[in-house]
Formats: sequence, structure tokens, C-alpha cells
Amino acid sequence: MTKKQERSDQDSPWKEILEAYLPQAIEFFFPETSALIDWTKPYEFLDKEFQQISRDAEQGRRYADKLVKVFAKKGGEIWLFIHLEVQGTSEEIFPQRMFTYNFRIFDRFGKPAISLAILCDTDPKWRPTEYSYNYPHTKLNFEFGIVKLLDYQNRWEDLEASNNPFAIVVMAHLKTQATAKNPQERKNWKFQLIRKLYERGLQEKDIRNLYRFIDWVMLLPKPLEMEFWQDFKEFEKERSMTYVTTGERIGYEKGEQHLVLKQLKKRLGELSEDIHQGIIKLSIDQLESLAEALLDFTTLDDLLNWLKQNQN
Repeated sequence: MTKKQERSDQDSPWKEILEAYLPQAIEFFFPETSALIDWTKPYEFLDKEFQQISRDAEQGRRYADKLVKVFAKKGGEIWLFIHLEVQGTSEEIFPQRMFTYNFRIFDRFGKPAISLAILCDTDPKWRPTEYSYNYPHTKLNFEFGIVKLLDYQNRWEDLEASNNPFAIVVMAHLKTQATAKNPQERKNWKFQLIRKLYERGLQEKDIRNLYRFIDWVMLLPKPLEMEFWQDFKEFEKERSMTYVTTGERIGYEKGEQHLVLKQLKKRLGELSEDIHQGIIKLSIDQLESLAEALLDFTTLDDLLNWLKQNQN
């Protein structure tokens, strides 16, 4: 994998998809917990509250954690702590961290939380479900719920038949892992999965949301990405449904511009209007190249020289 391909396991798309389809996620992965919740009542993502208990979290690992307030069918509110292990590798202290967050939630806010974990790794034997210790007069046994995405490999027909958006999410994740060394096969699966969105008759908003997730995790080398994009434009044209081609690439380009500008300002300070406009005029390919090159910039001259060499 190249540096550009390293984003295929980052947490941003997972956070977005969890926020967009929280009820469907809990129903798909944890139906017993979902059955307790009254989804007709509004739920709330407690991002500020979560920041208070996670400021000293470890660096270097990637997580997609969510703290959510929901309402029970019987009784009052329930807090859900949803941890998504995006890194894709097992971790020895994982059970301890699950306990630590659960304890911090109770300690800081006086709320018991249902703790759930979605594991994206490829180790079939790694299935942590509890954290415990046992001493004379003192013992603890903390259990939490897990779902292992790897297990869905043997349930592909169930995924195909499901109308839950997380069936597509899981398929995209599994095929991303399975095609890590075969970009051509990944391109084929990426097209198949996105085509399913249209074949299932989903609403435009849902197609856009799920397309964004698939496009992000199933990253392709640039030549294959260009092939895929041409095939996909023809596919949408044939169906007279330009849900993605008329908007998603524009949105992606603006997002890339914003990210590069933010990184440059952090590294070099405020940029002049001329430089700002010059960056906005860059193509997607140029923006991605600049995103890599700026890691080596130490002065504004480095940026100016790069723009001089790479602008059309």
C-alpha cells in the first residue's frame, strides 16, 4: 500500500456512518440492546462529554468511539458507549480500556453505560469480552458486548439479503481486507457494492452516504481509480441517476482543499490570498500530491517552489 492508500483503515468514515445510521447499527450488531431502546424518541451524541473522559487517551491508535444518550422503552435514559476498533489489529490492553471508559463515564456523570465494541481486526482468535481481577476481599468482573466483523465472512448470503445499510458497510470492510494485495479485484468489488445501492432502490441521501463510505475504505491506486470513475459515470448515466457524479466529486475536491489548507496553515502559518487561490485551483491529483509533499515543508519558500513546479 502507498501512503495515499493508508487512509483505507482510518476512523473518519466509520464515525460518519455510525452517526448517520445509529439505530440501524445497534439493530444490526447488537439486537438485544436495540430491543431495549425506544428509537421513536430522539437520541443524542455526547461528544463534549466523551472528550472529558478521553483527553488522556493513548496516541498512535485509531478508534471511532461514540457516547450516545438514548431512551429505554421502559424507564429513563440509557447511555451507550460504542467503541470501534478501526486499527485492525488485536491489542492486549483492550479489555482494560473498555473498563476504564465505562468507569470514567460512571465516575464523571453518575451514569451506568452499556459498553459495546465492534472489532475490525483479522485475528479469529482475538475475542475479548471481559476485564477482571481477583484478590482476597476484592474482585471485579466487567463484561462488555462485542461483534467481530470477520465472522460475517461465513454469512455473506445474509448480508446480501439484508436491507440494513450496515450489511453493505460490513461487505465493504471485508472486501477491503480481502483485496489488500489485489487492487484489480478491489476495483471490481467496489463497483459491485456501489451498484447494489442503486439496485436496492435506496434513497438518494442513503446512496450518497454509503457511497462515501465505500469510496473511502476501498481506496484504489490512481490509474484504477480513474478507470472505476469512468465506469461509474457510465453506470449512472445509463440509469439516469447522477446522484454521485454531479455532487460527490465536487464535495470530495472541496474537502481535500480544506484539509490541505488546514495542514499548510498549521505548518507554515497564515497564507496569502494569492497562495490560497492557487491551491484552490489545483486538481484532485495535485491536491493529493501536495498533501504528501507538505510533510517535508519547513518554510513558505518550500510551498512556493512546489506550486511553481506543479501548477499548470
